[in-house]
Amino acid sequence: MIDKPVSPAGSIPATFSPLVRAVIDSVTEGVVIFDQQGRLLYANASARRVIDGQNGDVRNRLQSLGARFSLLKNGTQHLGEAAILPQTGPLTLAERERQAITATLQDTSGKLAETARRLGISRTTLWRRLKSYGMDGFRASS
Repeated sequence: MIDKPVSPAGSIPATFSPLVRAVIDSVTEGVVIFDQQGRLLYANASARRVIDGQNGDVRNRLQSLGARFSLLKNGTQHLGEAAILPQTGPLTLAERERQAITATLQDTSGKLAETARRLGISRTTLWRRLKSYGMDGFRASS
């Protein structure tokens, strides 16, 4: 059971700035934030998939999954703790595709024709994928 209910949308308490909210939500690893008393304040979507519906101690469940815990401080003031779950790999086909394109682009030093050839797709398809993933800033070096 979660110590402190998380709202249905999993919203972060008002003490977090919009930038902090965006950063936490963009992390692919599961992130769980606890207050100074160890009560759960927030879990991003990746973490909620793991802990939703859990009975018992969320902290122990996170530890059993290999989460690393880090103290949250502001100067000497203890603010709470963050648990970060190890990334288990891409969760969707689109994430896997983006990861494959990124890795191949790195392997080919950004050469689009060679990347497309290695992936078995046309350069046009590669350009469309890059654009759909917001990665269309790559310049053809082939």
